[in-house]
Amino acid sequence: MAKIFVLDTNIILHDHQAIKRFQENDLVIPIAVIEELDKFKKGNDALSFNARAFMRDINKLTDKREFGPQGISLGKQLGNIKIEPNHPFTPEFADLFKDDTQDHRILSTALWVRAQNPDRFVALVTKDINLRLKAKAVGMPAQDYQAGRVDDEHLYDLEREVMYVDADPQVIQQLAYGQDNSIDWKEVSQKEPKPNQLYKFDLGGTTVCARYDDKRNRIVFVRAKEAYGIRPRNDEQRFALDACLNPAIPLVSLTGGAGTGKTLIALAAALEQEKDFDQIILSRPTVVLGGQDIGFLPGDQRSKMSPYVQPLMDNLDVIKRCFKPGSKQALKIEAMLKDEKLLISPLAYIRGRSLGKVYFIVDEAQNLTPHEVKTIITRAGEGTKMVFTGDIFQIDQPYLDQWSNGLTHLGEKMNGQPLFQHIFLRKGERSELSDIAAKLL
Repeated sequence: MAKIFVLDTNIILHDHQAIKRFQENDLVIPIAVIEELDKFKKGNDALSFNARAFMRDINKLTDKREFGPQGISLGKQLGNIKIEPNHPFTPEFADLFKDDTQDHRILSTALWVRAQNPDRFVALVTKDINLRLKAKAVGMPAQDYQAGRVDDEHLYDLEREVMYVDADPQVIQQLAYGQDNSIDWKEVSQKEPKPNQLYKFDLGGTTVCARYDDKRNRIVFVRAKEAYGIRPRNDEQRFALDACLNPAIPLVSLTGGAGTGKTLIALAAALEQEKDFDQIILSRPTVVLGGQDIGFLPGDQRSKMSPYVQPLMDNLDVIKRCFKPGSKQALKIEAMLKDEKLLISPLAYIRGRSLGKVYFIVDEAQNLTPHEVKTIITRAGEGTKMVFTGDIFQIDQPYLDQWSNGLTHLGEKMNGQPLFQHIFLRKGERSELSDIAAKLL
């Protein structure tokens, strides 16, 4: 028989189309979930968008129809959906959950649904770990939402995108010092590499970095370039800067721990190419407490965003310190900020815009959902380049993790696309103290 899944509010706020991803199984939405969604219907962020989209979908399903005992069909080859009123805990559990909270109402309704369907499998689906633990404590099956979740093997693939290959020294000599600094991929591989596959070769104790160029059908040498005073300090930074400066790769993902140089490299590359773009936009998710957004802060848009983008400004200061005070390059950065050629913009204001000829940097992208990342990328117009940076193991959003966040989703879905390049930065370069602390503490 078809299973029954009781959905928590955070599933819908994470993916408003979640009700279409349970195949032929039936779904139950506790009325407490509808009450919580009502609090999110106003706003410009992804949570508000998902809440409104879900309510529109439910309203369309119930147009001129009412929920019967079995609910309403979700469509062909899908199960039924039903909104269930709240049901109190039975006496055996009433003393365990004395606080009247929405989570407890959802759990008590899930237990009631299970009691009414003893011959069917019933489970609570929630991204809230605490609620899953409470459910399991009273014998209620509870699961995380699996749709869009990247498996461990793909997650590991994102950290080993560079291939270490033993090859004929003469071939590598041609790659590093030959006339066109490229070699036929058949010299080092039995099958054609995926677009933008990264390589490291050893040449007498020296590492030679390379990338497969699918347009040329050859493996090309990756040089140690400089961008606005910033030079790469390790091989992964060399790959990252090469990708950020390459106009043939409009979408770049840089992941790694604190101090690996993700944001600094993206900013330096943007400044180096500022003549090729109408605007450089810097942004990052505004993760705040209590559900309040930047509208609660005083001042104009730039003042509201200032606390959130200070790390970006710190990286700009690092770049400015590469030049003498009052130098042409330092003054140019100040002028770009003043003229808004270099702009700080909230991500919430991106929806609906078309970003043409823009170098767009999204920092801390691990705090975005897959839907938010999609929303941002689909804003890209002609001549736009987007760079997403973040650490998938440092997530501040309560219902995201290293398997389900937008940055991981981006790397897994776009892997192998000619327009995309992902680099995992391994080594911290902030300072020796920072590097030791990251390893030992």
